[in-house]
Amino acid sequence: MPLILPGNVASATADTGYTVDNSCRFNDDDPAYLTRTFGADGNSRTFTVSFWFKPSSVAGERMGIFSGGPEGTGYRGSYIWLDDQLTLREYIDEDVGVSNLSLVSNAILRDPSAWYHICVKYDTTQSTEANRVIPYINGEQVTSFVGTTYPDQNYDFLQMNKGQLHRIGRYNDSYPNPFNGYLAEFVFIDGTAYGPTSFGEFDEDSPTIWKPIDVSGLTFGTNGFYLDFKNSSELGTDVSGNSNDFTENNLDATDQATDTPTNNFATLNPLVVINGSTFSEGNCKVVTGSSPYSYDVSTIGVANGKWYVEAKYGGSSDDATFGIAGRTATDTTHELGQYDDTWSYYTGTGASNVRNNNSNSSYGATYTTNDIIGLALDLTNNKLYFSKNGAWQNSGDPESGATGTGAVDITAASSVTDGVYYIAVGDFDGGASVTWEINFGNPSYTGTDQDDDNGYGSFEYDPPSGYYALCTKNLAEFGG
Repeated sequence: MPLILPGNVASATADTGYTVDNSCRFNDDDPAYLTRTFGADGNSRTFTVSFWFKPSSVAGERMGIFSGGPEGTGYRGSYIWLDDQLTLREYIDEDVGVSNLSLVSNAILRDPSAWYHICVKYDTTQSTEANRVIPYINGEQVTSFVGTTYPDQNYDFLQMNKGQLHRIGRYNDSYPNPFNGYLAEFVFIDGTAYGPTSFGEFDEDSPTIWKPIDVSGLTFGTNGFYLDFKNSSELGTDVSGNSNDFTENNLDATDQATDTPTNNFATLNPLVVINGSTFSEGNCKVVTGSSPYSYDVSTIGVANGKWYVEAKYGGSSDDATFGIAGRTATDTTHELGQYDDTWSYYTGTGASNVRNNNSNSSYGATYTTNDIIGLALDLTNNKLYFSKNGAWQNSGDPESGATGTGAVDITAASSVTDGVYYIAVGDFDGGASVTWEINFGNPSYTGTDQDDDNGYGSFEYDPPSGYYALCTKNLAEFGG
């Protein structure tokens, strides 16, 4: 399957031609979703749905992406959902067993570090049944299914593109099944069956990477809409020219994200968890398990360059850790700083330290709830710096280069276990959990919108000169 922008591929082009500025982050714990009731029936035989998504859940749970149909009617409705696999259904009554459309792809879509594109072309006027509903993933037609039920020729969909309720990020009220992750460039076309090349193209330099193109010139039709999520105060704003705006539910300005199909940001990695951590807010927030000593790592690891990250401490335990790891955690009794290739800024009861190789060195000030800790990782000179609420600790100067003023000396990435460093947060308290909100440039909390020297990211404090947000455009330039 072609890729969108995988998390740790430096060959992802720095300039993709067309740039997607924003996505919308959907948190299933809220739950967050968008709704609109179409004013009239559209073309119920021919229409198109296109969107880009980055999943946050990896447990195979059903997550509603787009649906049409009234509330309070059980399963009845038309649906596009993820259950690891892309699923297209229309149930004609409340019974889950009665459907006029059922396509379940064999492809597994659960990489939390990568963006995917889905295009579904509906055209029941086609004489060949397999052409009446055609899903595409990353620009390629899906041809392998668990099972198939196609609608009859000239079938009028009963729920989709009708003058009734439609939802983005949710199934329905009987079975909410909210979406958990990021959505970008969400497009609905009324009256035309477009294929994937109307929404994306393969990159000239990296032909396995599928990337977005400008869709503003498409014919959207009466009920058509285009959500680009650029208006942070009204994330459901339709920019197609039709003013088919959606209503936000449990979404606000902090849910506007800079993590997009053209610039993929690091998040915490829910695939590497041994400590019972619970993730939310697009894998930018974590609550650790209450008993293990362990840590969680970023989806992107780096071996070169200079990188800036922030983490907001949410409290509960007095023993929190934030730093870097040259390996993923493998044991619930090994905290960040236990190994010789892991370092943490560790705050304990009444003391603060840098912890490495199972040893503490007095360092900086203690931190507490709502403090924002900055991390500057210099892999050119193998130095590490920490700040508290914008003040660099230990009189550190991340711009001092090889001099390393106030720096923590670290091992070169080429000599650590995994050959890269991950950003890591964790817990050194066996009796309580720790909450962290980590910001790789894509915050889950309101900040002051400070960006790096390339103009990427949204940080609380200004990154040091020469340090960059951990995203694919910067990786492509600096070879992380």
